[in-house]
Amino acid sequence: MSDIRHLIDISTLTVEEIDALIKTALDIIENPAKYSEKCRGKKLATLFYEPSTRTRLSFESAMLELGGSVIGFSEAQSSSASKGESVADTAKVISCFADIIAMRHPLEGAPMVAALNASIPVINAGDGGHNHPTQTLTDLLTIYREKGRLGHMTVGCCGDLKFGRTVHSLIAAMSRYEGVDFVLISPEELRVPENVRNDILKANNIPYRETESLLEAMPDLDILYMTRVQRERFISEADYVRLKDTYIMTPDKLMDAKETLSILHPLPRVNEISVAVDKDPRACYFRQVLNGKYIRMALILMLLGVK
Repeated sequence: MSDIRHLIDISTLTVEEIDALIKTALDIIENPAKYSEKCRGKKLATLFYEPSTRTRLSFESAMLELGGSVIGFSEAQSSSASKGESVADTAKVISCFADIIAMRHPLEGAPMVAALNASIPVINAGDGGHNHPTQTLTDLLTIYREKGRLGHMTVGCCGDLKFGRTVHSLIAAMSRYEGVDFVLISPEELRVPENVRNDILKANNIPYRETESLLEAMPDLDILYMTRVQRERFISEADYVRLKDTYIMTPDKLMDAKETLSILHPLPRVNEISVAVDKDPRACYFRQVLNGKYIRMALILMLLGVK
């Protein structure tokens, strides 16, 4: 059991492994027929203890396109968790039925508990505010497909940078590539946490600056990673009202942006990107969703040891 590989945290993948996953995903895009039977006879169990549209369906479509099949549940109420079964026991039980697990859970660390008790690979499909490694892989594949590289660029992260797990993971992953600098765009209340600044950016001498102004940052950016500013994160309603429109992407805010800018968003969006931006060729977020399926196909192959 000790040689079973899981993916709980993006930091457990080396840069070489990330590059290899991207290479496989690109090959899948170019040669889908070559991969259509790679997981014939294999089963993916999707254990989703909280709602999800993109992530769950992305995993399921990834396994189906590899020729495998899918079992699982889409809410805790439809599983034995509603009877009080532990995550550890569920992982042991599902190991009898499936070849690989994708788990989303509201409690941080739950997929790690599953991995410690399962006899098959476990993929963390999101645990609370902690980690969402396959979203980060999706983001990296998207950036690579849009730019042809993962280094030597300016990445802007905008919105809720304090609680946004996708932002923290993206900063950690992109910091491992050469020539990347960050512009962190947020209200004072939602700045990147100190541990991200100190343990990742400062510890690795990664250039970064912080600003409250999206418009001021826009001309410098190669990538703009948008997130939602949520009302519930503010102590003061007045502060929320003052700032909420500042971080809504509209066509006029793109006037000074590079023609080669790529706008990403982990989705779902509420109102932080106007639908009028969707037609702009710089809007990548729906291409990003599709990339999520391809990178998850590559990851499933890697963890199952399928060549």
